Amino acid sequence: MVTTEERVKNIIVDQLGVEKKDVKTNSSLIDDLGADSLDIVELVMAMEEEFGLEIPDEHAEKIKTVGDVIQYIDDKSPKA
Repeated sequence: MVTTEERVKNIIVDQLGVEKKDVKTNSSLIDDLGADSLDIVELVMAMEEEFGLEIPDEHAEKIKTVGDVIQYIDDKSPKA
């Protein structure tokens, strides 16, 4: 089974066109991975679609790193 972390990293690689080896948990989406504000919006939409979640703008604004994305999704995902 693919982990949340792997799924998130795969989406980031696809959306931002970065190398998977460069996507680390502590990587800043903007400073380290080169995302701009439009990229962030597209990432949020891709995460919402992939995980079946709605990420309100006020929460999306607080997500700065790859780890923040993973933590948010783990916290909000329904537990099996």
